Amino acid sequence: MHALRPALAALCLLACSSGLRGADDYKLGPESTEQPDVPRGRITKRFWNSQVFPETGRDYWVYVPAQYDPKTPACVMVFQDGENYMKPTGQFRVPIVFDNLIAKKEMPVTIGIFINPGRGPKGSNRSFEYDTLSDQYARFLETEILPEVGKEFNLRQDAEGRAICGISSGGICAFTVAWERPDLFSKVLSHVGSFTNIRHGDTYPGIIRKTNPPKKIRVFLQDGSGDLDNEHGNWPLGNQQMAAALKFKKYDYQFVFGDGAHNGKQGGAILPESLRWLWRDVK
Repeated sequence: MHALRPALAALCLLACSSGLRGADDYKLGPESTEQPDVPRGRITKRFWNSQVFPETGRDYWVYVPAQYDPKTPACVMVFQDGENYMKPTGQFRVPIVFDNLIAKKEMPVTIGIFINPGRGPKGSNRSFEYDTLSDQYARFLETEILPEVGKEFNLRQDAEGRAICGISSGGICAFTVAWERPDLFSKVLSHVGSFTNIRHGDTYPGIIRKTNPPKKIRVFLQDGSGDLDNEHGNWPLGNQQMAAALKFKKYDYQFVFGDGAHNGKQGGAILPESLRWLWRDVK
């Protein structure tokens, strides 16, 4: 596990020391608010009918930073439940954080792709798309979304220049994409990830321990002691088991465990440091 940056270490101390803060009392910092002297990226809304997930359509948004130069391939970061991550008044406010970090050159010029789960004749296709342990969602990104966005923007094609993120079932989806296709995505950010038995996600810790050689992926996990405990499993335990397995196999990982519930409060509060850590060696 790579050494924590001082700011992230301080956040971990606050997250894990209940005597220092009230339960689930996380606040956004200045990097999650618009700064008057920082150039703002552009966001456009799109719609996509999928062939990999037949009879489903979904909204998605593309964020392009002000510093993007078509002559230079940009890094890419994909977000499941994209509208949730993109909202300027939400718990994450990713475009604002991107604007601030890119302007300070604390993360590379990165195009964000914010994808909502598909909807079809039977309603939401979210659990099937996100919780299934297969390469299907990776194929959806590889053969449909990335080429479509790539028609308009110059995107990096290497895994080192790509990251993927999600919350809850979107978190395990992000891990599954990189696990199945480390040649496509090398960086994972999971917020209160559903590593439980919704669709056999609780098997990942054992799979990680027995898979040789370890895969070339970098993983950041966040969860809280107040997360869910229901018929599918215990979310805090599932994330702790994931962290223990990644540690055992000597993966490049971080695990920040606080006192939060099943939401994005802590994940949003530590998002700037999470992104710095994920992208730390990409120019």
